[in-house]
Amino acid sequence: MSRAPVVRAVTALTVIALSLFIALTMTPRLGLDLRGGTQIVLETKDSPTTKADAEATDRTLEVLRRRADALGVADAPLARSGERRIIVELPGVQDPAKAAEVIGKTAQLTFHPVIAQADETTKAKNGEQIISDEDGAKLLVGPARLTGNGVSDAEAGMDVQRGGGWFITLDFRDEGRKEWAKLTGEAACNPSGDPKRRVAIVLDSKVLISPQVNEDVACGVGLTGGSTQITGSFSTEEAQNLAALIKGGSLPVPVEIVEQRTVGPTLGAAAISASAEAAVIGVALTALFIIVTYRLTGLIAVVALLCYALISYAALVALGATLTLPGLAGFVLAIGMAVDANVLVFERAREEYAAGPRLRPALEKGFRNAWSAVADSNITTLLAAGLLFFLASGPVRGFGVTLSIGVIASLLTAMVITRVLAQWAVALPSVARRPRITGLAQSGRVREWLTARGPDLMRRRVPYLVMTGVLVAAALAGVAVRGLNFGVEFTGGRLMEYSTSVPLSADAARELVGEAGFPSAVVQSSDTGVSVRTGQIGAADEAKIKTALEGAGGQVTKERDELIGPSLGDELRRNALIALGVALAAQLAYLAFRFRWTFGLATVLALIADASIVIGVFAWLGKPIDGVFLASMLTVIGYSVNDKVVVFDRVRELWGARRKAPFSEVVNTAILQTVPRTVNTGLGALFILAALAVLGGDSLTDFAVALLIGIIVGTLSSALVAAPLAIEFEKRGTAPPPRPQGKRTSRVREGSGAVV
Repeated sequence: MSRAPVVRAVTALTVIALSLFIALTMTPRLGLDLRGGTQIVLETKDSPTTKADAEATDRTLEVLRRRADALGVADAPLARSGERRIIVELPGVQDPAKAAEVIGKTAQLTFHPVIAQADETTKAKNGEQIISDEDGAKLLVGPARLTGNGVSDAEAGMDVQRGGGWFITLDFRDEGRKEWAKLTGEAACNPSGDPKRRVAIVLDSKVLISPQVNEDVACGVGLTGGSTQITGSFSTEEAQNLAALIKGGSLPVPVEIVEQRTVGPTLGAAAISASAEAAVIGVALTALFIIVTYRLTGLIAVVALLCYALISYAALVALGATLTLPGLAGFVLAIGMAVDANVLVFERAREEYAAGPRLRPALEKGFRNAWSAVADSNITTLLAAGLLFFLASGPVRGFGVTLSIGVIASLLTAMVITRVLAQWAVALPSVARRPRITGLAQSGRVREWLTARGPDLMRRRVPYLVMTGVLVAAALAGVAVRGLNFGVEFTGGRLMEYSTSVPLSADAARELVGEAGFPSAVVQSSDTGVSVRTGQIGAADEAKIKTALEGAGGQVTKERDELIGPSLGDELRRNALIALGVALAAQLAYLAFRFRWTFGLATVLALIADASIVIGVFAWLGKPIDGVFLASMLTVIGYSVNDKVVVFDRVRELWGARRKAPFSEVVNTAILQTVPRTVNTGLGALFILAALAVLGGDSLTDFAVALLIGIIVGTLSSALVAAPLAIEFEKRGTAPPPRPQGKRTSRVREGSGAVV
């Protein structure tokens, strides 16, 4: 007896048990768009003395980590992205102005001796500067004698004995302690009331306070205790923020905020709820469809799909991947697309059973013959997922991670778990006596209809190509006439979404925002609230918009706030175009290597037509072109090329067996044979996407609509665009038809094989 089934069974049980253990013992890491909070992307800049390289960025990241801890956000996720970017996530922090003030402030804390009171005639010498003190009076201060690096700790406290005023205690390191004693000792040598007796404590060229040294401090001795207090008329928040900045220390290099996102927890809860409902409904419909279509083997495939969901979830949790809204949508979508490998196997098994009505051999040949198409289609999808990871950023990169894990888990469940369960089921005597309950003993209604009619689709291939050209031209006309509605992510600017207790129409909201001083803002409204898109504006301008909406919208709550710098927007738009271009080039290279250049070129041209139509529809509808759309487009490319790989894999197989037959006849037969798989797989994915489109909210709806259009167009283009193009290209090709695939024969062993 072969050991392969035993090895597969043990592997399947081990993977399922390990996945179940991880799912029950570890908690997922949710992105800010699912749990609420603020994300800030900082970019380090060169200073006069330090270059903003990877090492300086890493040192800056550690300072920012201490500031996040001081804000009360323990274990805040911080990560370096590239050489100069730092991504800071602050779960639960809903005030972006406060977060940016504390996290992103350069905070160059310096201590200066005061030389004199300044006026209009005062001129600063080399190293000196004239700045305003805390009361607005001009001071001439000398070069900095001490920086924030000399401070070891800072803490805000309340002086109960003096009426509850707030103060800040500074603790100095060894080198800071000595310089502080020297600086205050020099100031103490001047008479009381003399400006020279003051010490200016400056934060980012702004005097925080310039206190006089107490009269009991000896000249030349100074404050030697290594600790001092800054007193003044601080509010609670001012004292705590100042202590956090000083404790965090000075940043090694200046930083600039290039992106800022704030998501309310209610929006995150709604996104989780919507995705969960879509998952339950979509998976239930898909499972019902598969069971009705394939009966017992369909039920086995549903069990394998549940295992697939468990394995994918456990892998995401174990790898520490962040579940974002696009990532969650990709996870839900991948459950529907995981049906594809099972459908390929079952359809091939149906064909083999029709040729020789024996269940076990037909099932085994189905798995073996489907492997080529399954492997090629999954590799092309992994190419798209890899490009998402390396060329995209933020949530879209997370989508690439979930898609990659989904593809690998799909291979494991289809080729191992489904195989183990199906082989066990068909070996049961009760099943062997009733082969029709397996779903493999009948061809299916779609295949029976095609076999009876036998339509020659390739006879009208020229009209198909002309019709495709018309559709592409109409799509490009939409881009030319309406333009592309690039989101803030690609253009730079600020996007704010508010929920209102009183519904506002788009015109009313636009008028209110215009009266607040932003007549060119793009304002949209829905049943749940208002979205406002502007250029680069600050926190004060955002507050004006919110106040204006409160005039007619009742209670206004900010649900989302995204700020993208212009440089980052240009970079993201450029990377999006590179990702699409490289995706098409990678598909062409792989298909040319795996099949023939004619197949690869036909596939890529069909993919360009698919992408153009989807983009054109979004242009005509005015839908936003953003990172989520990029994720959907690359998924469309992956799905479309998946479908074309299945068709051309069958073309290669049939052409090798019918080398003398006309190529157009071979292509037509291959299309007719793969239509049942295409229909069943497409319906499985459409159930999930329809649920996402109806229940998923604005962002998931756009995602689902793009994929719905892409899957329909991509499926049709396999038969009506890629196949006709391959026929035309083969007329100009010189390579001979592929060789027939050699049949694998296994040696039949007689008896037990034992000898004496």
